[in-house]
Amino acid sequence: MDKKKNTLYGQCRFCLLNGHHKDIMKEYYVNGSREVYIDIFMECFNLYLSTNNILSTLICASCVQRLREANDFRTMVVNTEQQLLATLNEKDTVFINVGDLHGLEIKVEPQAVKLEPAENIIDCDYTSYEEADENEPQHFEGDEEDIDREAEFLKRFRHSTFRLPTRMSLYSTPLQGYAAHLDMLRGKLIVPKTIEALLQEEQERGSGVKIYITEKVAHIQNASIILEHSNVTPFKSRNKSGFPCFYCRNIFENLDKLRDHQQKSHQKSEIKKVLGTYGAECLIVYVDITDLNCSLCYESMQNINELKSHLTKMHNKKFHAEYPDRVIPFKLSTNNVYECQVCGFNFETFGSIERHMNVHYRNCVCSQCGTGFVTKYRLKVHIKSMHIGGTFPCDICKKVYTTQQKHKNHVDTVHKMVKRFKCPKCPERFTEYFRRQKHLVEIHGVAPLRYKCNVCDKAFERRYTLSRHMKRDHLEERDFQCQLCAYKCFTNVELKVHMVKHNGERIFECSVCKKSYARKKTLKEHMRIHNNDRRFACAVCGQTFVQKCSLKGHIKTHHAEYSLP
Repeated sequence: MDKKKNTLYGQCRFCLLNGHHKDIMKEYYVNGSREVYIDIFMECFNLYLSTNNILSTLICASCVQRLREANDFRTMVVNTEQQLLATLNEKDTVFINVGDLHGLEIKVEPQAVKLEPAENIIDCDYTSYEEADENEPQHFEGDEEDIDREAEFLKRFRHSTFRLPTRMSLYSTPLQGYAAHLDMLRGKLIVPKTIEALLQEEQERGSGVKIYITEKVAHIQNASIILEHSNVTPFKSRNKSGFPCFYCRNIFENLDKLRDHQQKSHQKSEIKKVLGTYGAECLIVYVDITDLNCSLCYESMQNINELKSHLTKMHNKKFHAEYPDRVIPFKLSTNNVYECQVCGFNFETFGSIERHMNVHYRNCVCSQCGTGFVTKYRLKVHIKSMHIGGTFPCDICKKVYTTQQKHKNHVDTVHKMVKRFKCPKCPERFTEYFRRQKHLVEIHGVAPLRYKCNVCDKAFERRYTLSRHMKRDHLEERDFQCQLCAYKCFTNVELKVHMVKHNGERIFECSVCKKSYARKKTLKEHMRIHNNDRRFACAVCGQTFVQKCSLKGHIKTHHAEYSLP
């Protein structure tokens, strides 16, 4: 029982085994260690699974063991590689040029450098350099470049009375701050990145110019590289009239006309200027990637990620990888079927696939409900419309809603009957998308949309209905558990109905006999007795009954040969 409590019944995503399995998206603790199997899988193999909500998200115990072994092997390889690199780098050196006291020129190979304590540093006696015979050949270790640099260094002091300071004499010179700093670093490990950062900071302070890149500039550069060096067609979010041009906002009824317009009327040099008009929080570019190729070498590409990799490796283009993607790929067709270029799922409207892309580009995540969005602006709109609480009563029917958006949706659909959906073949308009689809099927003979189950071949008119069917009938998900008994159900509504059995008050009273019931449905069934509503008739003898259970009892008693086993 404990094993099944933390598992779900269904099909393993990796080996298709049916049984009670774990969810790859959830956290599990094994011997005190946290495991999230989807994270381990992506880290080991760098593969992305489809987010199609019809597919299973379960993993069996056998595949879990294989995944752990793969992760252990990967960890071993990484640790071994680090040990080998550390061994190779033991002989690397640090070169310091102290010829210029205004700054240090440091060449550090990638390993930690430990500074020796002050008492272990040997003071150099440079008198011997002055007394050396100029005609006597000097022998130095190292290549010719090092010899030339050292000779040039010594030449500076050969005809001068200037003496290089010793470690102890530094404390009585203007460099005493430098000596104190060395004392502070005594015994500490100095890594190359730390030295590089200090040098960069000193360089910026000396020049008076602070070099950095803002989020907006990074997004503009990333997007402009893709738009300038490929044949993608940028556009604004599609509306009911067609495709707005990304450059001038003119609307075109199809993609071919939009593409011809951009080739004739706009230059790719305008891209950065147009991108600069957007704020960093709402900068996003939709692109059509039909027949995608690189405009520098005309090599064909399968997707936008392959294009980015190609531009980086083959053409030395540099993206700011620390910032998330803002170029959203689409393949726009003429048959009103939109395929997601990330997971391959199909959508019947552009609005639905546009909302779906938030699943793949979760740059900003709502902390209250976990919904992801491409930009901060979309997240702000979501929070304002869905999570900022309040009381918004309807002036007509007096219903109260918690957010202004819910109140507006109610008024528009119920009271104002706003008809947002126009038929593409006639002037008729509809309040709901599915009413328009029904109209297209019945009036214009358009083939109805059918979503088929890949397990039992049932078909549904709505994707939501198919998803509910898969979870309820095939995956047998019962996530809602009664706290007072072993009852499990599929939805929270079903659980609320069930809880009436345990703690429901009998608030529905019969006006005739004063009996009371916890459910209104039960009261309606009881009222059939007073109304003599005998709707259940015996197919054998014709006798009628008020309740179905009475009919079943009658058949079992008087017509046993017709009762089901």
